[in-house]
Amino acid sequence: MVSDDRPRVEGTLTLDQLRSCVDRDEIETVIVAFTDHYGRLMGKRYAADMFVDDTAAHGTHGCNYLLTTDMEMEPVPGYGFASWEQGYGDFHLVPDLNTLIVASWLEKTALVLCDVAPPANPGEGQPERSHSEPVSIAPRSILRHQIDAARDLGFAAFGASELEYYVFRDSYRAAAEGDYRGLQPAGWYLEDYNILQGTRTETYTAAVRRHLKRSGIPVESSKGEWGLGQHELNVRYAEALQMADRHVVFKQCLKEVAEQIGLSVTFMAKFAQDRAGSSCHIHLSLWRDGRNAFAGNTNVGPVKCSDVFRWFLGGWIARTPDVMVFYAPTVNSYKRFVDASWAPTRLAWSYDNRTAGFRVVGDDQSLRIECRIPGADCNPYLAFAASLASGLDGVRNRVEPPDCFTGDVYAARHLPRVAYTLRDATDAFAASEFTRRTFGDEVVEHYTHFFRTEESSFRTAVTDWERRRYFERI
Repeated sequence: MVSDDRPRVEGTLTLDQLRSCVDRDEIETVIVAFTDHYGRLMGKRYAADMFVDDTAAHGTHGCNYLLTTDMEMEPVPGYGFASWEQGYGDFHLVPDLNTLIVASWLEKTALVLCDVAPPANPGEGQPERSHSEPVSIAPRSILRHQIDAARDLGFAAFGASELEYYVFRDSYRAAAEGDYRGLQPAGWYLEDYNILQGTRTETYTAAVRRHLKRSGIPVESSKGEWGLGQHELNVRYAEALQMADRHVVFKQCLKEVAEQIGLSVTFMAKFAQDRAGSSCHIHLSLWRDGRNAFAGNTNVGPVKCSDVFRWFLGGWIARTPDVMVFYAPTVNSYKRFVDASWAPTRLAWSYDNRTAGFRVVGDDQSLRIECRIPGADCNPYLAFAASLASGLDGVRNRVEPPDCFTGDVYAARHLPRVAYTLRDATDAFAASEFTRRTFGDEVVEHYTHFFRTEESSFRTAVTDWERRRYFERI
């Protein structure tokens, strides 16, 4: 361990700084990772000296089946990207050294996120591609493509994701061994903004805030949420790719710190039928020349804004049905969309109105759009990519938003509703001219197969609900 009289290594690192840390025996391990479709970190742990001397410059490899598996890590047939017929070869992991940080919650460990690139020597029948050309279906690649599209229009995209989760007194292993029944929530009454109830889990939450700060991820605040043992922790907004990276690290930190102290957390969109769902509210704004491009002197409802703002808002709302699967990627996601539950159920926008799917907040340089549709189970790269692509389509085509809604959106039954099921959302994604034009056929076909596989796995499963309902009385 580093002696107490030495300065603690923390925050973001350059390669030279990492090299110095290795020389001083302050960093021994570097996690080299990327996210799969579910948003889980996948990768390897490297001896830190090996990473500094070789992997940082040349990258590493991983089995390409990692972008075609299901939740249980079973290879799934039917993908064009990788299959048994193609031999499940490797892809290349290219460390993005801009993401190199100290993983403060792990002993003597750093972490770097990677882009996924084709292998240097593809198999027979596979096209040769440069490592600089990312694999199109990788989640981080999809977001990068939309950031490039924004840049082509002269914009930088900034955003934040507000992530909610439930905390339980049971460890992950105990929860699994008990088949996730009878879990003890960290709180026993609704604790939204309640300081006393939040204090009861502050040992855990404070540790997470501290570790994120020491890992170069600035934290704004944490609070109790509406559910029993439900919490929210917000990190500071950033450029869209950096924000998605922060989201991934933040989520990993929450899980691993919980593991270390015998707790568990879940990011399920709907943990229980009688409890509030967990969301991932996405805030976005476009910037140009250091100024918020949403600010302006045009009145749209109660908002003083620019044409860019209103067109971006119009496109984001209009394209929601096409990209719903990127906001709600699991069967469970759609059980969160219940009226009067704090989750949006209809497509409308309003100013500072939490019943609307699109809540506009701030003014002038702080003006931004909050999309309340994504659940905590979303992959942040895909959710940010869908949001940005939809808004940019609105800017290009000057899509006008609907009128600003005033009142209870839940009661407005005439408004279009979000999709009811993963199957409905996947059908819309697959049939959309917009998704194919925006993301490309390869991405649409790949993710259509992914989501259909997920839906099929649930459709063929026998659930506790069925046993309780039919075991005796059918």
